[in-house]
Amino acid sequence: MRTAEIRQRFLDFFSSRGHALVPSAPLPTPDPTLLFVNAGMVPFKPYLTGEAAAPWARAASVQKCVRTLDIEEVGRTTRHGSFFQMCGNFSFGDYFKEEAIRFAWELSTTPVAEGGYGLDPGRIWVTVHHSDDEARALWRRIAELPDARIVARGDEDNFWSMGVPGPCGPCSELYYDRGPAYGEAGGPAVDEDRYMEFWNLVFMQYERGEGTGKSGYPVLGELPRRNIDTGMGLERMATLLQGVDNLYETDETRPVLDRAAALAGVRYGDEEQADVRLRVVADHVRTALMLLADGTAPGNEGRGYVLRRILRRAVRSMRQLGYEDAALGELLAVARDRMVDSYPEIADAYERIAARAGAEEDAFRATLRQGTAVLDTAVGRVKEEGGRQLPGAQAFLLHDTYGFPLDLTLEMAAEQGVEVDREGFAALMREQRERARADARARKSGGTADTSALRAVLDAHGPTDWRAWDTLTTESRVLALLGPAGPVPAAEEGEIVTAVLDRTPFYAESGGQESDAGTLSGASVEAEVLDVQRPLPGVVAHRVRITAGALAPGGSVHAAVDPEWRLGARQAHSGTHVLHAALREILGPTALQSGSYNRPGYLRLDFPWRGALSPAVRSEVEEAANRALRRDLPVGVRWMTLPEAKELGALALFDETYGEKVRVVEIGGAWSRELCGGTHVEHASQVGTVALTSESSVGAGMRRLEAAVGVEGFGYLARERDLVTRIAEQLGAPRAELPDRIAGLLDRLKAADRENQRLRQHATDARAAELARAAEPVDGVVTVTATSEEAGGTDDARALATAVRDRLPARAPGIVAVGAPAGERAVVVIAVNRAAREAGHDAGALVRRLLDGRGGGSPGLAQGGGVPAARLAELLARVPRLTAPSH
Repeated sequence: MRTAEIRQRFLDFFSSRGHALVPSAPLPTPDPTLLFVNAGMVPFKPYLTGEAAAPWARAASVQKCVRTLDIEEVGRTTRHGSFFQMCGNFSFGDYFKEEAIRFAWELSTTPVAEGGYGLDPGRIWVTVHHSDDEARALWRRIAELPDARIVARGDEDNFWSMGVPGPCGPCSELYYDRGPAYGEAGGPAVDEDRYMEFWNLVFMQYERGEGTGKSGYPVLGELPRRNIDTGMGLERMATLLQGVDNLYETDETRPVLDRAAALAGVRYGDEEQADVRLRVVADHVRTALMLLADGTAPGNEGRGYVLRRILRRAVRSMRQLGYEDAALGELLAVARDRMVDSYPEIADAYERIAARAGAEEDAFRATLRQGTAVLDTAVGRVKEEGGRQLPGAQAFLLHDTYGFPLDLTLEMAAEQGVEVDREGFAALMREQRERARADARARKSGGTADTSALRAVLDAHGPTDWRAWDTLTTESRVLALLGPAGPVPAAEEGEIVTAVLDRTPFYAESGGQESDAGTLSGASVEAEVLDVQRPLPGVVAHRVRITAGALAPGGSVHAAVDPEWRLGARQAHSGTHVLHAALREILGPTALQSGSYNRPGYLRLDFPWRGALSPAVRSEVEEAANRALRRDLPVGVRWMTLPEAKELGALALFDETYGEKVRVVEIGGAWSRELCGGTHVEHASQVGTVALTSESSVGAGMRRLEAAVGVEGFGYLARERDLVTRIAEQLGAPRAELPDRIAGLLDRLKAADRENQRLRQHATDARAAELARAAEPVDGVVTVTATSEEAGGTDDARALATAVRDRLPARAPGIVAVGAPAGERAVVVIAVNRAAREAGHDAGALVRRLLDGRGGGSPGLAQGGGVPAARLAELLARVPRLTAPSH
């Protein structure tokens, strides 16, 4: 039975038993504690915890999930996978244990011909919590299971909670005996390879208090409404029903593995190390396909970094298998064909998916080439200095700059007999993460209040009445003032605090749109609004500076958005939509926005694309955008359900959070139709103009357009016109001839530069030959020094030093020192030939001794600086003494 059919049978079964079928939520989750949905219950968490009323009494879903905590184990065992699908049925105060047990038993054991899975009832075992006599009795009665196949277990295995105070309860797990070929007899307590868990039923009936671990907390009592949360692993059920050994051999994964093996010219099962790599490829390609389909883009932090790491591990594994050509295109197509029956939207998004993955693969293959050279140089330096450990800073540089995963650095260094300072690397990674977290916390809270204080305001007063779509002013009451240490009784002139109002007209930064500017004014206070954020769902926090008087909780204020600011913001946000639509009109549907930012007068838009846009294409995009403005396309807003919006073709960014109803902004109807919570103009012509100012790279396969909008757009164009006029006047040429005239000037400058370089090289060669001829050995070492009169800068000093060194007799030890002034300071370059190095002389060590530790380099060439230029002659005179035998 194919996995897609197993999935559909699950949904059909529970639909026929009164469950609402809930589509899988996108993998990126709005839960601030998670990057991706990692369990089937995550989208239902607010209903299970009582934070929100469930819209259904009972529901069922097949939820896409990604877990990456044990990503290093993927492929090493056949039990770990980073992407999986969890089938679940849920009851919100409706049915409880008896129905949950009956449903699981019926679907598992009903014959295939009658819509079930047809598992042999005699091979199913269950576990229950040791205190749950009710569940044990139900299994005896409903399934007629003997006591021998109902295994009691403790809190560690069969008691569930979220790890924090809230709902908890016992659970019951279903296992299937796969037979003696898979392990020892005796049930799941003996061998969980032979006895495979395939379904877990959680009975949420208690409330737990504070505590740690699986049992270090008190159970406070019964919940007022008991819930059911179950999870049946789709891949595990497929493993059982398809009669294969593990999840890598099911119909959705094995074809990817086989194609990878064919490309690499290996056979699965012949060699364990190759098998591990093939399993990594098969898992990671499928995971990347699903993440890309749900809108995640490769990046350097958060979700984007997880995806980037997964893609790069797949590419690296193919390389380790001996296949160095691009492979992701072929492998993703195989995964698409296997997943599309369950997720048809993959076919629609595949062009975009393949483009992003291909760009990432191209970049990483280039990274491997560049990073390998950097690593080889660093390892060579460690060995030359007699060391055995690559510094953590070097490993961090490879990771941060070249995208090398640490495990790749470890492996490649080990191949050359060098270890890596993992502790030093980890310390630098911790510092980087802490900086990023601090920045994110400061931005989200406006730098003045923590979320616990804001949570208390929300609990006490409810959500903010947000009016930004409807008005620029409100009469508001100050609910709370918050500082870094929590609530403050008042704020006086000059102080900056976070103010929470009962209602507000201010737009809080979101969806790429910067927050509004404006004022709060009252009988005895004036305050400037500096920033507006939503640090918690439902709470709008205003960072304000008191400009006159004092502000206190309970006071009434007139909240007013700066109308000019809002107009500029509306122009920029609508301009972003217009530019996005124009981009897709010219480049096609794969040029899908992956990020944006807009403020009055300015916008930027990121999109996946391989290679820079030519000037002609940029002009086409700009013209398409401004053509829409000239046509004065109408701007409209409609509310609808998310499925209705998708059916209409509205573009959605899956990293955003959407409720039951979504807001669709249209510009010219279907020409631009996006889910958006921002503020917009009423007609396209109100944007004024969109003037592209920049097109650049912001990462592998990702481009960025920047534009000036509205009055600032016209101002930008006027400045460009004035600049062109001045250049034309200076060159004495008509505007139309400027490109040719400037190209001619550049050609002449390049020719002059080449001639200058030739003359300088000639002078250097002549001076080097003269110095080398005049050199005489002292104590067996030929030492040559040259002052700044012979070299006009650091580059010239290096060139002269190496030129003299290369002209000295090869068999005699030779040391050359050249000094060059750099302002009031001086630079010294030392070059050492092979014979001198074999005699024990080291350029790096000589520079450090000469300049008191300021400098370094390789044994053959080194430099240092920072000393007064006036001491240059004295320093060069010391060089022969440093090379004498006594030293």
